[in-house]
Amino acid sequence: MPARRLQRPAPADRARLPRYDLPDDAGYALRPIGVIRSPYRMREDAPRQATVGDPVEATIVLRPGLQNSVQDLEGFARIWVLAWFHHSHGWKQQIVPPRDQQKRGLFATRAPDRPNPLGLSALELVAVYGTRLTVRGCDLLDGTPVLDLKPYIPEYDAFPGSAAGWVDALTAPGPDHRIRADPPGER
Repeated sequence: MPARRLQRPAPADRARLPRYDLPDDAGYALRPIGVIRSPYRMREDAPRQATVGDPVEATIVLRPGLQNSVQDLEGFARIWVLAWFHHSHGWKQQIVPPRDQQKRGLFATRAPDRPNPLGLSALELVAVYGTRLTVRGCDLLDGTPVLDLKPYIPEYDAFPGSAAGWVDALTAPGPDHRIRADPPGER
């Protein structure tokens, strides 16, 4: 069932609502566990999602000493890759997604420019060799820091038929307004 927008509570009830109470300067340090080695060098080269386009192979190279961490990963068809979008250039609260013509709230999109530029990709796991993982269906740029890996478990991670908000109304796969069809000399 899709999320619904609730009515604004009465003033007396607002005092009982949960509050954001972290300090303004709250920060958390992250240390990459590895790096992606992919054929994509620029954002424009990479597909907008891991499942769009031809499934390209890439390698996740983990930090030395993490070889025991990948034990038992073989046998999983896919892994979740949590990455840091190191080419992010700031963010806006509303953006026009590639397949849309209307501004949408950032958190209702998968835009790479975010307050914390985190990426999440479910990639096919092809092979594990020491601290190197071969993956397929990569949408990450070469040099992207990898923050974490988790196994994809269909029983827990797949929700076929879930509502996808405004995306449900788009034509599949839909045109990308960022890409012009006419050659540069004819603009």
